[in-house]
Amino acid sequence: MALGTDSIWLRRYATAAPPRLRLLCLPHAGGSAGFFHSWGHAFGEDVEVMAVRYPGRQERIAEEPWTELEELAAAVAAELTPYTDTPLALFGHSMGATLAYEIALILAERHGIAPALLMVSARRAPHLLTPRSAAFGTDEDILAEVKRLGGTDSALLDDEDLRELVLPSIRADFTAVARYAAREGRPLGCPVVGYVGDGDPDITPDQVAGWARLAPRGFDLKVLPGGHFYLMDERDALLQDIRARLAAQR
Repeated sequence: MALGTDSIWLRRYATAAPPRLRLLCLPHAGGSAGFFHSWGHAFGEDVEVMAVRYPGRQERIAEEPWTELEELAAAVAAELTPYTDTPLALFGHSMGATLAYEIALILAERHGIAPALLMVSARRAPHLLTPRSAAFGTDEDILAEVKRLGGTDSALLDDEDLRELVLPSIRADFTAVARYAAREGRPLGCPVVGYVGDGDPDITPDQVAGWARLAPRGFDLKVLPGGHFYLMDERDALLQDIRARLAAQR
């Protein structure tokens, strides 16, 4: 069951007991908190799952989507502070991995809170990003890119009315990703785990392994079968791996 919160940014899932640890999940570009709905009770009764609700989709569909990842990260970090009374782990997929990294830095540098674990999926480390134009092109270009990567129901994108609803947030997210130019990464005060599909068309395991440079407290790499959205077909294997890592955070 999803819980209401005082924050429009966070969707929480109830635990049977006070949580031992919280897991914050950050969706990909064009994604929403609903992407992680099936994760809500996947890690035991003492792990509370929270998913970030980006502006411009689902409950926040009437809002303008944001186009700066740093601003998004700062807003989410501020909303998280009431929930840092227990250890916090973060999982971000694709764009969400960059956001998770920025949130981890902000929590540590501005709030003195070091996350217990950062898990980054299908994303290069900041110092390995390839600069790209912030102007992605036409709606057709954006739709073609989304379909190429997978992860979004083609029927949704083929429905003209639904497509008009989701395109603004997808374009805004693509713009935010493009504006987040390559930069020298700052080391993190927590262990980092990198996840990637062995058939991802845009990123290799070696590139994900570049996060090790920012993880003086330890880095591990997990490669699973699949493409950019390996975490859909390999959901059970991924959740089993995450579950074991969260169990070790005691």
